[in-house]
Amino acid sequence: MRKLLNSELNRLDQKGFKDADKLQVVVILDNIRSQHNIGSVFRTADAFRIERILLCGITATPPNREMQKTALGATETVAWEYFENTLQAIDQMRKAGYTIIAIEQVEGSLPLENFYPCKFDKIALVFGNEVHGVNEVIVKEADESIEIPQFGTKHSLNISVTAGIVLWHVFQHLRESIKF
Repeated sequence: MRKLLNSELNRLDQKGFKDADKLQVVVILDNIRSQHNIGSVFRTADAFRIERILLCGITATPPNREMQKTALGATETVAWEYFENTLQAIDQMRKAGYTIIAIEQVEGSLPLENFYPCKFDKIALVFGNEVHGVNEVIVKEADESIEIPQFGTKHSLNISVTAGIVLWHVFQHLRESIKF
């Protein structure tokens, strides 16, 4: 066994990525403080061909040197928009036919392993602030909520870790809806 060279990975270039089919999945970042977390979400969105990211409130926007440390160029490939508040982003997505899903621990939330998106679904996943999570107002506006079950002593996972787990799960269920 040997480690593959980057040239052997058959990755798309920037133009190829922009032209490639994407999952009908939008990531909404609700007031994320850490530019490293934002960059990491961009990189994960690139890896799983997410349609775009909506950056809301205090969430920083590209170009940003700190964000670039973890994004490693993904801010140049993944489409993004900025909204002054998350409700504006949710309203736009709902009007475009997206189901709004908060990733948060709430009454009646669905464990991630029981979430089965359909290839015809258009979904917008809302990830919240590192300290406060998804704002309560936004939770009430969501069509449903998903949580990642945890069994240790901590109450939550880092937003970049959460996004990676959730987006991988969604990708696994929707990957047949796009051409590779």
